[in-house]
Amino acid sequence: MCGWVSRCPARGRVEPGRTGTGGAGRRGRTLRFEGWIAGLGTTSGTRVVLGHWQRSPFGPFSDVMLERPDGERLLLAPSRETAEFIDGTYAFDTVRVVPVRVGVADGVWTVAAGPLRLRFVTGRRRPLGLLLRAVPAALARRPVWSALTDGPARLLLPGVRTRGSAGAGRREWYGARDLHAVRALCASFDGAGLGALAPVDPPVRFGFGSVPGRPSLTRVTTTVRLADG
Repeated sequence: MCGWVSRCPARGRVEPGRTGTGGAGRRGRTLRFEGWIAGLGTTSGTRVVLGHWQRSPFGPFSDVMLERPDGERLLLAPSRETAEFIDGTYAFDTVRVVPVRVGVADGVWTVAAGPLRLRFVTGRRRPLGLLLRAVPAALARRPVWSALTDGPARLLLPGVRTRGSAGAGRREWYGARDLHAVRALCASFDGAGLGALAPVDPPVRFGFGSVPGRPSLTRVTTTVRLADG
């Protein structure tokens, strides 16, 4: 058991259903997010997707998407603005605005997000990660690159898509630039342990694609093109 499981805080503020139009004032723009995505499964059946964005239109921030064993899709976001944008791009049953704090040291990631406490350890870079590191940042941002890599991604990483349609008429594409294995995890939700690390199975259903089935940490550039007003 994690040493801090019993100290999980009470629930954050609940914002049930969809929170709004997701940044209507930004229509027609292309927004870019650069950072890391961790896709994690647990033996309890809860799957977790952490987004840790070092550069974004909202400044640096982190968010967490969870899918519970009963199918509930939950978003934990640090502000109403980020919650509305993410909820307008993906699909959730429940959205909560809560503090989301992420720490990284020597390959150990610690996350505190409302009812969720999470600690995971990254392993060595995967062979695919060695190839992805050679992708120039400027190329990873281009739609043509995501179009070229979508087929190989589907073949090598079942469930993964590098481009597709999102909510509110938006288009989205991903450019991966690194890939590490995750080798250990300790997590709790509302004080209850979530079990050990497991594959992300079944795939998560937030958007047009899932994360890799094997728990992993991916460096990525995510671009969202908003629908014209």
